[in-house]
Amino acid sequence: MRDALLAMLEQHVLLGERHIARQREIVADFHRKGLRSDIAEELLSLFEQMQLLHVAHRDRVRNCTAAYGIKRWPHV
Repeated sequence: MRDALLAMLEQHVLLGERHIARQREIVADFHRKGLRSDIAEELLSLFEQMQLLHVAHRDRVRNCTAAYGIKRWPHV
């Protein structure tokens, strides 16, 4: 169970990285085309903030399970 939870959290982090990379491409494309990019930049900022939360959550679960030798996560 613990491994499944950590795998899911890792997938969230990886998906977040892809979203951020794609949104950076969109912002750069808007800049190249001379288009307004304020909303795209706000969305990028939100993605980056969410990524920090995803990484922190994954790391917290990883560290907690390692520190306490938890093999099975109780709520999964």
